[in-house]
Amino acid sequence: MSGNSTRLAGALLLVSLFGLPAPAQAPGKRFEVSKADLCITEGEIGQSQDGRLSVDVPKMRGYLKSRTPQAIEARFTYLGSTGHEAPLGSGEIRRQFGLKLRAQDACNLVYAMWRIEPESKLVVSVKANPGQHSSAECGNRGYVNIKPRHSTPVPVLRSGASHTLRVEMSGAEMKVFADNELVWEGSVGPGALAFDGPVGIRSDNARLQIDLRTAEPLKTQPANSGCKAGADSDQPRVLASMRSDVLRLICMLISAKP
Repeated sequence: MSGNSTRLAGALLLVSLFGLPAPAQAPGKRFEVSKADLCITEGEIGQSQDGRLSVDVPKMRGYLKSRTPQAIEARFTYLGSTGHEAPLGSGEIRRQFGLKLRAQDACNLVYAMWRIEPESKLVVSVKANPGQHSSAECGNRGYVNIKPRHSTPVPVLRSGASHTLRVEMSGAEMKVFADNELVWEGSVGPGALAFDGPVGIRSDNARLQIDLRTAEPLKTQPANSGCKAGADSDQPRVLASMRSDVLRLICMLISAKP
């Protein structure tokens, strides 16, 4: 057995023994993502007859229902502002489009965002909030922008222009490509490996048409895969609180003296 084969066999043995995530494979056959393949947790997304996804709302968040290797590509046309612009949690007005990786939930994930206005730049950030799982819990806390080992400026996005954004992640190592040119390379740090989840997309105040591609879904899917409705809303926490109040009332009625 060659040295490479021995190392690969050893890596696969560690994966099987300790449940470690398998290293990302170079994408082979591409999986064309449709609206039906996405779980939209905030805003909405449309789909034209030619299959392109469309965004016309100030805020859009979504992730793939199926697990794939941590690689995703968007070929998109930027169509300008949505008109009414919504601020970020910090209060800042920003126009941007980006891709999500290891998106466990709204509080724990990795972003690669192509900022459009007020400044054109590519920003990679890790949002980590251990023990918190909804936007109602973590808000805009937990963001850390990651410094790359290597980076180059991204093109300025102009209305009507088409571009490609692709992100590949293997362990903590991450590469970002704009129009097939490497624009960001580095490690996002071990903290990003404390959570795991599917790939996804995000936009703020930008109208877009998108062709979204990933590697083919994994043959074995986690038990919690699928669409968790309300992941970015207050509804799950409100319902849990209501259930707790109802149970408390029942206990009071049962224990009350006649």
